[in-house]
Parts: sequence; structure tokens; C-alpha cells
Amino acid sequence: MIRCRARAGFTLIELLIVVSIIALLVSILAPSLGSARDAAGMVLCANHQRNLAIGWNLYCLDNRDVALPGRFGANGEGTDTYWVGNGMKYRPRWVAGMGVLTGAIPFANPSPTKANGGDRQDYANEVYKCPAVPERIDERNYAYGYNYQFLGNARNSAKGSGYRNFPVLIGSIRALSSTVMAGDSMGTAAAFPALERTPYSNDGSDARSLSNHGWSLDPPRLTAGSDRGPGETPGDPRIAVDPRHRGKVTVSFCDGHVNSLLPEELGYDVAPDGRFTDAGNNRMFSPRGDDADPPPVWQ
Repeated sequence: MIRCRARAGFTLIELLIVVSIIALLVSILAPSLGSARDAAGMVLCANHQRNLAIGWNLYCLDNRDVALPGRFGANGEGTDTYWVGNGMKYRPRWVAGMGVLTGAIPFANPSPTKANGGDRQDYANEVYKCPAVPERIDERNYAYGYNYQFLGNARNSAKGSGYRNFPVLIGSIRALSSTVMAGDSMGTAAAFPALERTPYSNDGSDARSLSNHGWSLDPPRLTAGSDRGPGETPGDPRIAVDPRHRGKVTVSFCDGHVNSLLPEELGYDVAPDGRFTDAGNNRMFSPRGDDADPPPVWQ
């Protein structure tokens, strides 16, 4: 009687061959999967910004063609409140200023006062998130910045003469299809060399942190007399775009369309160390469609 010996399993050489084949397949497929994931993120980001652009246009229609301000001005008493769809909110930034016109409420429980974190709430709905940086939902340190200097700078003048550049009528925007409404924002970190930037911090205030004061977006070219960054002192660091989508910036335009462009295509000047300078061209930010100076701070 002939007995067949059962095979115990793979030999070491066979096992190593299988592992090597798997590793090779992973190395081949990983870049493709990463590219597909990045591409999907860009599409989703574009959809989110398109919703914001639609909300922006609806706001203009509902407010006698007045463009949305970057943030509503303060009266100095901490009582500035505005309706955001499910309650009153203390001085909402541009995103929340649209209320539910984007199709989603901005805050779960909007705070009507500055005290107890009412000035630093987190956006609650997915439509307000950039899929590449979903953690950046602090209304101050936000992922998307608004072209506030040209479209609605409602910061108060130190001389008490009113707002710095508000109201802005949508009829004054000559080229809606080529004027940036908003886009991916790096915040004040853009003013520093890339190696000096620090990670995003929700509720943080470090000027070098990614998306610090990211809710706003300075145009490419700034002047000695223009606003900049947080707008608190003349020496504040500037704010610029964030090319976080495979080296490109997703931006929405005043006519509602969205595109992904290089910072240089948007007019920004980037130094060899990654720092955004105050040089550049404002053609895609100016409502006139030319390289106009940003409105001066003291009007």
C-alpha cells in the first residue's frame, strides 16, 4: 500500500516570492490610488465651493445687490448679532453670513455673544469642509478665504468714518466670471517660509499656523496703504492661497463657476523659500478686471 505524504505548506522561498509579488503590486497601485483619492477630493472641494458661490449670489439678490461682507463690522459693545438660519450669531464671517442660502445651517448652536467662545465656533455641516483638510472648521481659522478687500471689507475705520470698503454693489463687478469670490486659504502662514510654518490649530492664534485667520484672503499685490491679514496692525502678516490640491488652489468665482489654478496663475508671487510676497497682480481679484490697488485702509 502506497501512502501519500500530505504537504505541510509553503516553503520559505515560495512565501518570500508571494510577499514580493504583493509588495510589487502595492507599489504599482499605491500612486494610482493616491491620485484617484486626490482627484476625488478636488471634485468634492469644487462642489463645496460651488455651493458657497451659489449662496453668495443668493445673498446679493436678497440684499439689494449688496455683496456679502467678509465679516460684519463691530459696534464695540459685543452685541452685533445676525440671523444665520437657526439662531442669532455674533458677527458671523462670510460663510455663516449667508445663513442657510448654501442649503445647510452653519452652526449647530450659534452663539449671539462674543463671550464663552462665541467668536470661535466650528462649522457643523460637511458642505463647509475642504476634504483635503477636513479639520479646518474653526470659523476664524478656516479652510476657505473670502476676497473681502475687494468684495466687502466691513472692518471699521479707526477714524470712525465707517467701513473700509463696504457696501460693494454686485453691479460694480465688471467681470463676474474672472473675479475670485473665495478659495483655499493658507491664512497668515503664507507670509512665512514653508519650513517655518506650523500645523493647523483649532482655536489657535499662532501666525505661523496653517489657516490662521484663514477665513479671509488677501489679493496677490498689497500696498503700504492697504489692509492685510488680520487687519489689526499695519505690520500684520499677509494672507494668501493654499495650493493643497496637488499643487493647485481651488477657487470659486463671482459667477458661480469653480476652477483649480496654480498660485502664480492667480497672480501671486511666491519666493524660492515658499513665502508669498506682497508683489503680484490683482487682475483676478479686482472687480474691474485690472491690476487695481486694494482699497486703502483709511478712506
